[in-house]
Amino acid sequence: MDIFREVLDAEKRIRPYILKTPLIESKDLGDLINGKVYLKLESEQYTGSFKARGSLNKILSLNEKDKEKGVITASTGNHALGYARALEIARVKGKAYLPENASRAKVAALKKYPVEIQFHGFDCLVTELHAKERARIEDKIWVSPYNDSKVIGGQGTIGIEIAEQLGEFDYLLATIGGGGLISGVGTYLKKINAATRMVGCEPEYSPEMTLSLEAGRIVEFEEAKETLSDASAGGIEEGAITFPVCQSIVNKTVLVNEQEIESAIRFMAYKHHKIIEGAAGVALAGLIKNKEELKGSTAVIIISGSNIDIEKLKEII
Repeated sequence: MDIFREVLDAEKRIRPYILKTPLIESKDLGDLINGKVYLKLESEQYTGSFKARGSLNKILSLNEKDKEKGVITASTGNHALGYARALEIARVKGKAYLPENASRAKVAALKKYPVEIQFHGFDCLVTELHAKERARIEDKIWVSPYNDSKVIGGQGTIGIEIAEQLGEFDYLLATIGGGGLISGVGTYLKKINAATRMVGCEPEYSPEMTLSLEAGRIVEFEEAKETLSDASAGGIEEGAITFPVCQSIVNKTVLVNEQEIESAIRFMAYKHHKIIEGAAGVALAGLIKNKEELKGSTAVIIISGSNIDIEKLKEII
């Protein structure tokens, strides 16, 4: 599996259908680390998150026979939104399974697209495994939220943009769920500059990748609680191809609590007048929590999405 090649191929395949999102400097965060901090605003991407990239690359890469079969996926919302937009672009029929407690804002947005919506379970991994089994039974193509080289390659196109917009830098901070985002972006960036350090950020209430990396194997976290970072929550599929990639490229992980995520969301609203969701707040909170180690450096934070329930945002603000 050559993830770097997948990223390059994805760039050619999906570029006409995605936005080159802004990379803006945050003077306030730069002052905090006595260096420079840039925010990669995937919150400004189509469908409101970076997930518009990976699922599009997967679906556009299907042959005509597979497109005719139709496709199935599972998601907490953001992947389903990117997937639904990809269905519209490729004119493919598809179904998306979401957990019963999926964000109302994301479900409402999803209903604007030509996709069949089904709900199953209250745990992201349970939903995912059920949907994967339905794809097998119905003989449809399974589109994983993260465990697919084409999906990883699509997410990795963010790395191409950052390299073009900034050049070399010291740290990249990204929220880790199943690991698709950091696997794609990190593989590309480390290939062109091996010194770039990858920092994976997770909520304390759903730290599956951190625990797995520490254990050297994929582990379950039985004490998982509902988190503001719903887009990154949930377990990792056994045998996920993202896990060995994360083992090889992630230099450090940082866990943040719910109060720190809320504070990061407020920071973006007050300092940059941007709405971000919980998963994006995790990476921002990760930098703030790790500020001493980043002193004097240049860092990039991927602001992964903006799809937050407006009532929840009002409470936080």
